[in-house]
Amino acid sequence: MILVTGATGRVGYSLLEALADARADTTAVVRVEADAADLPGTPQHVVATLDDPPPPDVLRRFDHVFLLSPVHEEQAALETVFIDALVAAAHRPHIVKLAADGFQDPDNEVRFMLSHRQVAKHLEAVGLPVTYLASSIYMESLVSAAETIREAGTIFAPAGQGRVAFVAASDVAAVAANVLTTPGHQDATYVVTGPEALGYADVAARISAVFAREVGYVDQPPEDARAMLVASRTGAWEADGVLEQFEWIREGGADSVTATVAEITGTDPRPLEDWLADRRATFLAPPLDLPPPTG
Repeated sequence: MILVTGATGRVGYSLLEALADARADTTAVVRVEADAADLPGTPQHVVATLDDPPPPDVLRRFDHVFLLSPVHEEQAALETVFIDALVAAAHRPHIVKLAADGFQDPDNEVRFMLSHRQVAKHLEAVGLPVTYLASSIYMESLVSAAETIREAGTIFAPAGQGRVAFVAASDVAAVAANVLTTPGHQDATYVVTGPEALGYADVAARISAVFAREVGYVDQPPEDARAMLVASRTGAWEADGVLEQFEWIREGGADSVTATVAEITGTDPRPLEDWLADRRATFLAPPLDLPPPTG
């Protein structure tokens, strides 16, 4: 039996779809009862949060737990509470912990990776069996550039010439589903990436090719990037973390490409062009030569 936290997020939702296809016995953790109505498949559900976990008798039902939480200043603390609840229930399920690539590097000081490393240290201390999925940066992160692409034909990012092995969230979910439903993965760390490492200029060129619209890349000064993040109501902690992550990208930290998706799932990871083609309405403004609507 599998318990899925983060069930309504981009990876969690895709994971529920994959587990439904695999006919796995799955229970989703939802924050409020209404969230269960929109889950894919027909999973069971329990109303709880990471810092208000299900009771011990419920936790003891599960053989595997998918541990995921959103980027947040209290991420490590919240996941630690949930882990401690499993331990207090006198239960030792297999944990599949979604992390960020780079967390496994003890010299990586990006706060997002530090949070995951803190959780990993706690899991080691309590001795639960665990598999880590260290995901590269999601293709879905590019949606944040959709507005400037539509309005100015430009991606602004403080990435320099750094390259990123962008991965589709659905591919990460597919790996997770396999790890949760097949044996032999305990004590492993899988770095999950897309099929190639791309600079942001490459990303702009792929967007141009897919949508037949010229899109360029501007290497944005970090202070300008932070101002844009704050203007978009990103909190100060997360905004500073994004800048740390872009510094890591500039230094070559995100350019590793692995074969994990193909090796675990038997299917090649999704290329960026394919992912973009499904998001035409997000990235493409109406042609400027269209007449205004009438009536």
